[in-house]
Amino acid sequence: MTRRRWIADEVTGNTAALVGEHAAHLARVLRAEVGQEFDIATGEEVRRGTITTISYDRIEFALGAKQHLRLRSAAPKITLALAIFKFDRMEWAIEKCTEIGVARIIPVISRRTDAHLASAAVKRRERWQRIVRQASEQSRRSAPPEIVAPVKLKDLEGDGVVAADAPRVVLAESLAGSGGDARLGAILESHLPVVATGDEVTLAVGPEGGWADGELSWFYEAGWVAASLGDTILRAETAAIVATALAIETLR
Repeated sequence: MTRRRWIADEVTGNTAALVGEHAAHLARVLRAEVGQEFDIATGEEVRRGTITTISYDRIEFALGAKQHLRLRSAAPKITLALAIFKFDRMEWAIEKCTEIGVARIIPVISRRTDAHLASAAVKRRERWQRIVRQASEQSRRSAPPEIVAPVKLKDLEGDGVVAADAPRVVLAESLAGSGGDARLGAILESHLPVVATGDEVTLAVGPEGGWADGELSWFYEAGWVAASLGDTILRAETAAIVATALAIETLR
């Protein structure tokens, strides 16, 4: 039987711990008991962990043997620059993109982001970090993706938020029959060497209604390449999930 995996909040030598709400979920909801064994991701490796002490805000594990993970092909580093939109749907996209394997998520305040969502986004970051940690544990990742502090579009390339010398693709609304945007898969195939060099590929997904015209001009002037996911207009969360899955499978 596959053991459940937890990502440790603290690691010291051969001891690891879950703290706060993370520990409370295992203690109260899952009714953990001393002696139970789980896989514990320490940030560097995954080891077998045996519960030694339990309280409602802290669970400690004695770390045992390193777990030999099934070898997988190297996963490309995908950064998702996701325009902020209605939180419940955006958080569903964050959860599913984490399960798929995204490496980094940048919430972006776009022109079409509602003002109250933009103002609430900074405080929402802590919740998003919990979501990606839980999704990472559920999908048996060794570490959650990074959630960057929300940025305005004009600051997306400032202070190394995204790598200016790595591939950057903006998903524009489909221009069916106009000979417009190239398909995302075809664009990604031209960047296959990024896996070998360790570069990140950044995908920018707009809000409902897509990026505003002025925003698309900004992307083009900054050297981003426009791409389409097909001849239909997708909701923002659908586009984020499809684009992330396509990028990882194409570049793997």
